[in-house]
Amino acid sequence: MNARIKHIVTVIGLMSFWILSSSYSQAQTITRLKGKVLDSKTGDVIPFANVSILGTKYGTQTDFNGNYYIESKEEKITVKVSFVGYSPETKSIETGKTLNINFRLRPLVTDLQEVTVKGKKERYRNKDNPAVILIRKVIANKDKNRKESFDFYQYNKYEKLEFDLSNISEKFRNRRLLKKFDFVFNHLDTSEITGKVNLPMYLKEQVSDVYYRKDPQDKKEVIRGERFTGIGNYVDNNGIKLYLEALYQDINVYDNNINLLATQFLGPIAPLAPQFYKYVIIDTLDFKGVKCVNLGFSPRNKTDMLFQGSMYVSLDADSSFAVRRVQMGFSKDINVNFVTDLRLTQEFDNVDGSGQMLTKDELAIEFNLLKKENGMGLFGQRSVSYKDYVINKPIIQKTFSGLKIEESANYNKQTEAFWDSSRHQTLSKKEAGIYTMVDSVTKVPAFQRFMNTATFILEGYKPMKGFEIGPVNTFYSWNTIEGFRLRLGGRTTPLFSERIAFETYGAYGFDDKRWKYFGSATLSLTDHNIYTYPIKHLRVSYQQEIKIPGQELQFVAEDNVLLSFKRGVNNKMTYNNVFQVDYLNESKSGLALNVNFKNIRQEAAGALHFDQVSSNGELVPNKEIVSSEVLVGLRYAPNEKFYQGKNYRIPIVNKYPIFNLRYTMGIKGVMEGQYNFHRLVAYANKRFFITPIGFTDISLEGGKTFGNVPFPLLTIHRANQTYAYQPEAFNMMNFMEFISDHYGAIFIDHYFNGFIFNKVPVLKKLKLREVITFKGLWGGISDENIPKAGNGLYQLPVDEKGNPVSYTLAKQPYMEASFGIANIFKILRVDFVKRLSYLDNPNAPNGIGIRFRMKFDF
Repeated sequence: MNARIKHIVTVIGLMSFWILSSSYSQAQTITRLKGKVLDSKTGDVIPFANVSILGTKYGTQTDFNGNYYIESKEEKITVKVSFVGYSPETKSIETGKTLNINFRLRPLVTDLQEVTVKGKKERYRNKDNPAVILIRKVIANKDKNRKESFDFYQYNKYEKLEFDLSNISEKFRNRRLLKKFDFVFNHLDTSEITGKVNLPMYLKEQVSDVYYRKDPQDKKEVIRGERFTGIGNYVDNNGIKLYLEALYQDINVYDNNINLLATQFLGPIAPLAPQFYKYVIIDTLDFKGVKCVNLGFSPRNKTDMLFQGSMYVSLDADSSFAVRRVQMGFSKDINVNFVTDLRLTQEFDNVDGSGQMLTKDELAIEFNLLKKENGMGLFGQRSVSYKDYVINKPIIQKTFSGLKIEESANYNKQTEAFWDSSRHQTLSKKEAGIYTMVDSVTKVPAFQRFMNTATFILEGYKPMKGFEIGPVNTFYSWNTIEGFRLRLGGRTTPLFSERIAFETYGAYGFDDKRWKYFGSATLSLTDHNIYTYPIKHLRVSYQQEIKIPGQELQFVAEDNVLLSFKRGVNNKMTYNNVFQVDYLNESKSGLALNVNFKNIRQEAAGALHFDQVSSNGELVPNKEIVSSEVLVGLRYAPNEKFYQGKNYRIPIVNKYPIFNLRYTMGIKGVMEGQYNFHRLVAYANKRFFITPIGFTDISLEGGKTFGNVPFPLLTIHRANQTYAYQPEAFNMMNFMEFISDHYGAIFIDHYFNGFIFNKVPVLKKLKLREVITFKGLWGGISDENIPKAGNGLYQLPVDEKGNPVSYTLAKQPYMEASFGIANIFKILRVDFVKRLSYLDNPNAPNGIGIRFRMKFDF
């Protein structure tokens, strides 16, 4: 073949390739559709309407604001939109373009009804409603359709949780502050769910094996592999992982109450559901070869904590009315903060002819602080797939021993080969790049400066190399005895040492002209740092400080500047010199052991006096009380999860109870300890979900001190004279007002989550939430601990005129109640508190006390 012929053949070949490539490219042209679904009469948006491309598997739902996004490579496209109570609408679409198309659905009202009943909607009824008859059959059969009906099952589970910065605009990308981070925009991706441009920021993968036995009921999950992105030492990466797991936990659509966003929703298949939901048969269809009814459901009241969406109910010959597919979210009118969109999709398949098992599970949530439709936010999606089901094959007892969630050896150090073989689906190029992208970001100096500033603002610590200064909210405070107080302190970080940590501060009061200080050294007894759960450490500390007797605040420092503002008289304190050795051993089962030795020297300060009553009735002043105590404490918190900070925890409350038991023994003669005594304290609390009217938190506490001891070693009940509402204190009680050697207390808080306010036309737009509380305290002081002439005990505190300011609870219980309005500006709670007993005590507040609390909550 000569050169000319070769050239012609080459040209023809290239032209043929170009033509074929062009044809293929046209065939694969992507059509992108977005827009809104609206009510044709009112113009209101319709959330969670079904949008599908006929004849294909492509489909989606509208979000809270009625928006949809869908794309397809089909040559011919017909889009169908449907929703409960509306006539479906279909449109043929021009392919190969990005189009913005709105759909307007007509309510299901006949022309005759429109003429004869003007302005009135047809009343929805359960009676003789075929949709309600169907859902009641689903409810009646759900116990045999849920996977817990099997005697045994096991499967392999792959979970992927991704968090993105969502709705990235060109304007945002071009900001000067982000020029040093421009490499991250190479990882931008368009969400298949929202159609928004997102920047992946976090990825977690987990592979596990799950085992279940019906009788006796038990379940075990063994994590074979886990990895996730982190941002270095700025936050507790494991704490973030646990917090996200609590937000994106397993959901069983068959459950009566479904846990989501730290609260409970009444499920659409609960026995009570027909009283709160509306059901409509949308159409019948074929799903994976099975004839199904597409059953729509929505809340009767859009503001209630309920779902809306649709489910496919199977109608095959041997059907037990099983759910084959469900898509649901909730109304934009619901009283939930920071969430602009939520979608749950689950699919069930028949496994080996044994029954229905979950095979697809996706939960997508879009967060936005301001809930702006077009604003930037966070988009999180959890995708779970299941395979290798084994049904009703007996599982040996040994499998269920140990922890319910167990981590196999090196589960967090698996190789790439492990992940390549264990994933159910291959990571996309964008997903695979998240690990390296996040690691690169943490090395950029600008990011490090940003995180240092953010840590200082949010946690109150200024990071340095291996050390951080703070907390900033304790730098300045004041009280009646110290006057103006300055404090400066800090602590080491894991950059200094993974196993050893030091913490210290110094403070000075300008009125009492005395120094206060603290120092501690902590040794981790595990191979991880002292802050990582489960904690196992040994700590030695010494503190010289001024305190209000009986006040041990939770989560906050007592010299917090915000707690400097107090009502009433606050001139009785003690100077404390405290040496202690503390051993803490937590386990993943939820059981924790605490052993503590403490030597305390208490010196009266201000108007407080330690005066003994002599045998002839005279008061004999004493300078100090010295006690040496050994404490053994047990705490059991099954299934507890929390965000673990550097020196604090934010618990994620669930339905499981928490128990505390503490025994303290006072030892006379050890380090000059002056008293032998025994003290036993028990505490329990639990959250009770009462769907759909909120939840109730109940705490019970009781204690008894055995032995002959002065009042500073008895129980001085927790009072609160600040204007900050404190859940574990009595907010209308004065400091040191009540003292006991035996007592019982109850704390009841009910959160309605807006159930009442949501039904008031004006208030429901404000998304306010109602809280009611009751606190009761019973107790007293036994005869052996009542100060008497010659018994060596100290007189109970009195004021400058000799009038008592501390009392027993012998007459009646102390009680207070409150009504609170929460979720003001999404973060503020205001409580109106009323004291119900001991109103004749001097300085007792008789009116309504107003207290404030800041809390971030969904």
